[in-house]
Amino acid sequence: MPFTVRMEDFDSIHDEWEEILPYCWTNTVFVTPTWQRVWWQHFGGNAELHILSIRDDDELIGIAPLMVKDDTLSFLGDTDLFDYHDFLAVRGRESEFYNALCNHIVDMDWNTLYLGSLLEGTPTLEYLSTLANRKGMSVETTEEDRSPITLLPSTWDEYLSTLRKKDRHELRRKLRRLDGVNTARQYQCAEADVTCCMTDFFQLLRASSHDKDKFLTVEREDFFRDIASEFAERDQFKLFFLEVDNIRVASCICFDYAGSYLLYNSGYDPEYSALSVGLLNKALSLKEAIEEGKQSFDFLRGTERYKYNLGAKDQVVYQMVISR
Repeated sequence: MPFTVRMEDFDSIHDEWEEILPYCWTNTVFVTPTWQRVWWQHFGGNAELHILSIRDDDELIGIAPLMVKDDTLSFLGDTDLFDYHDFLAVRGRESEFYNALCNHIVDMDWNTLYLGSLLEGTPTLEYLSTLANRKGMSVETTEEDRSPITLLPSTWDEYLSTLRKKDRHELRRKLRRLDGVNTARQYQCAEADVTCCMTDFFQLLRASSHDKDKFLTVEREDFFRDIASEFAERDQFKLFFLEVDNIRVASCICFDYAGSYLLYNSGYDPEYSALSVGLLNKALSLKEAIEEGKQSFDFLRGTERYKYNLGAKDQVVYQMVISR
């Protein structure tokens, strides 16, 4: 029996989507149905939703969360609020999934297929480029960004030993200086207080740089609040604060997902920069991940120096553009 491709919506596919995620090469918070549904509700705009399920008889072997805008077919979402995108293909069924998907989308109305935020190693880069070339389409794959990540050992001391000597010395020195401030403490915002805490997070995000202040539009604030609410209910949203003299001086959002902490965004009060509060709040969040037995701490996209000072190694993020 040939493979079937069905048009879905978030309600019709949500439960199956959640069920297959652990069995896919790509399993990250950004490709969950919840993240994508919240984004669509806020930013879908004039785009046309195309959530495609690929099935072998009734067995779901993959999902393609896509949208069409003008003459471009793309992943659902954007690169401003998604660090990673991808198709969801069950391991071992990739060849069947990509063949069926390619045969379907070639008949859709588009001139450009834009696939951004693809993490190195994804089967999409190999399978889709090969299939598109066979159908006479042009394929251009380029590096889009870097996404540093740290693999976590079982203890904090082991982690410190993996850092370069200079970085280890600097981190210990800064932690000792913070310890000298009797009123300093780092903690996680309780689930019940997340809505209130987000207001302080936004203030620190805006204060930390002009670019972040410009980035944080009212629309994005609303998106972040809904994301915080949704994932806090699942105990996957971690909002960390560093306080000095009972004042919140640094904050960061981490998602606790699939055995990893993902550092999504952060902010700090520049008046306390002498205490390195922004860096130390992230380092202490990483320490929390180690104590909880997480496998990795993903700093997500961007090549800021502090990520490498904390021991991160690059992952390459690609974009693939297919043209008729």
